[in-house]
Parts: sequence; structure tokens; C-alpha cells
Amino acid sequence: MPIAIITGASKGLGRALAEALAARGWDLVLDARTVEVLKETATALAGHGTRVTAVPGDVTDPAHRSELVAAAWGLGGVDLLVNNASALGAEPLARLEGLPLEGLRRALEVNVVAALGLVQEALPLLRASESGAVIAVSSDAAAEAYETWGGYGASKAALDHLAAVLGEEEPRLRVWAVDPGDMATDLYAAAVPEDTDPRPEPASVVPAFLRLLDERPVSGRYGAPSLLEGR
Repeated sequence: MPIAIITGASKGLGRALAEALAARGWDLVLDARTVEVLKETATALAGHGTRVTAVPGDVTDPAHRSELVAAAWGLGGVDLLVNNASALGAEPLARLEGLPLEGLRRALEVNVVAALGLVQEALPLLRASESGAVIAVSSDAAAEAYETWGGYGASKAALDHLAAVLGEEEPRLRVWAVDPGDMATDLYAAAVPEDTDPRPEPASVVPAFLRLLDERPVSGRYGAPSLLEGR
């Protein structure tokens, strides 16, 4: 069975994608900081009959990243790495004039540095896979200027660029930066708590990610809405 590492997998998009992969028979290594929620997720997904390993921790910890890759190695390797764990930098979001610099550092550490660190750890196993792929979960804030989204958007723009360069440097892999579009997630609720407009559930965009895995287009940046429209 193919094996995936998914960060930020206890809820939201990470859990929805993990659920879809488990239903397809993938073995999974799941990361999140909240131990009990992650264990509940792993138990639920194991009901599909696949092997699911929960590894709680913080992706900014190098030892934790090594533990994630070691867990995947124990299952047989890594075919897919999904860098989904994200930090906003401020909750709720703030204009740049008041953005806490420590918050910006946290966003860059989680969204960029830790993501690259995990790629570096997993690269030998990804290269050994017949269909190695990396997904960097991006945002439209990486490409568009929205008031108060500057710090988070800057971190996701940096992640996009790392993904683009990785795709050039590792031509045997597929490296996709994916903008999932608006979703009803805890992250968005924390970012803009006053916005109560309904948004799509994360599961609704998962078919876009599955299309990438099925069709394996060239490395690059993709928007989930466009992928869904092309179904």
C-alpha cells in the first residue's frame, strides 16, 4: 500500500484528506499537536483497515520531524508528504503595523522552515518511491494582497517558492503547491472570528487533491477550485 505523512492531520483539511486516502487503502503517518484529538482521528481512520500511526508533536521540533519519517520508514517508506500544518502569526489576524514579530517568526517557522525540514528528512524515501510526491498546502493569500493577511500570506508565498524550486531540483518527484480556497476550518475562524459567512467544508475540496494524485500533472502551483471545475 502507498504511504503518506500528513501534518496538521487531526482536523480540518488534514483529517479530510487522510480520511479519503485511508478509504483508498493508503497507510498513514499523522501529525498534530493535540494528542487526544489526533489519537481519536487515527482510531477512526484505522477503521478503513489500513495502518495509521499517530505521532503527536510540533513540526518545528527537528526530533519530531525525524520521528515522523522514522514511523513512515517502519511502514515501508514515503510515497506522499503533505505539509498541511500551518500557523497564522496572529489570532485574529492583524495589520502589518501591529503584527507581532514573534508571531511572524512562528508563522515562518511552521509554514516554511519546518516544511522544508520535513522534506529534507523524507527526501531519501520519496526518491526511492516509484511515485513520490510532495503537497504544500498554500493559500490565495500567497498570491493576492488582503488586508491583515500579510504575515500569513508572506509565509505561504515563501512556501510556494520552495515548492517550485524543489520541483526543479527533484524532477523525478511531483511537487504541488495547492491553494484549497475558502474552507470552514478552525484556522479561518481564528483568523477572522467576526466573519460568520458559510464556507465549504474541507472534505469538499479533497477531490482536487485526489485528482492530482490520480493524474500526476507536472510540478507546479494549482488551485483546488480549478481542479474541481475540470472534473
